[in-house]
Amino acid sequence: MTKSPAALSLTGLTKRFGAMTAVDDISIDIREGEFFTIVGPSGSGKSTLVRLLAGLEAPTSGRLHLRGLDITAMPANRRPTAMVFQSLALFDHRSVGQNIEFAMKMKGVAPEARRLRALELLRLVRLPESYYARPVTQCSGGERQRVALARALGSDPEILFFDEPLSAIDYRLRKTLEVELKELHQRTGKTFIYITHSLEEAMVLSDRIAIMRAGRFEQIGTPDEIYRHPTSRFVASFMGEVNILAVSQTPAGPVFADLDCAAPEAAGAFAVLRPESLRPDASAPVTFAATVTQKLMLGSRTQFHLRAGQAALIAEIAAGSGASLSLGETARFGFDPADIAWVQA
Repeated sequence: MTKSPAALSLTGLTKRFGAMTAVDDISIDIREGEFFTIVGPSGSGKSTLVRLLAGLEAPTSGRLHLRGLDITAMPANRRPTAMVFQSLALFDHRSVGQNIEFAMKMKGVAPEARRLRALELLRLVRLPESYYARPVTQCSGGERQRVALARALGSDPEILFFDEPLSAIDYRLRKTLEVELKELHQRTGKTFIYITHSLEEAMVLSDRIAIMRAGRFEQIGTPDEIYRHPTSRFVASFMGEVNILAVSQTPAGPVFADLDCAAPEAAGAFAVLRPESLRPDASAPVTFAATVTQKLMLGSRTQFHLRAGQAALIAEIAAGSGASLSLGETARFGFDPADIAWVQA
């Protein structure tokens, strides 16, 4: 399958603040129409990076190209891009319609054309046309989020940037807005570049995810690739709960040192095993005795915290699977070596 052409190309992009390097020599092509999400711990440089891409910060070195055009020195207000901020930055003294029309007004679009476009965008973000005249202060948190999206789309940008726009919204509304944001991306076909600290958000929304650490991309891939095939212990741990087992070589062959049991032929120093790959099964290819130290009901699944030798492990069993282990019970757990992702460090 042919890959989409690059909408935005970064070459050696670097940003330093005095002796501190916030973004460190990043080069990547972000594809046309892609939903590209950058995640990482606090201080990893992700917000600085998106500000560089949006033209809100100037890079110390490196170049930025939009469909081949060098926009490195182009100010933000001249770029065909728009940003949705965490704070939303709406004008509280103006109506919903005035907020949506702001960028169009700055570009000299005629009033009636602005109004028609604002009404069209209200429908696109699933707000009634009657909201056009509503004071933005009378909108709920979810409605304000939709108004901010409509305003960003008002100038018909080629790329939309999002800096943790859902972080201040309660969980239930956030899940609704995640679905609507993904649908909006599909309907508009625009390139979305999204910053979040939420692994779950990134997994739901993204075509590709970049895991950022200390100013660099640690791994880039589809959600499934990063979840199932992490390239480091850092990525494996960052992408959700995980079991990481050290492998030791002995004269008798490789062993999981903390489990005190034989290991399959190792392709790395550490075996990464997701909780759903562990199960109470004495007939599995690799088995060990484990005691249940905690049992958590998570709706569609049950999570068991286990003690096996020197290892503390987590297993997750689907509801209705028949697993009925009790707290303090010891049983044989096992897994298939095919479920292991091997990493060196």
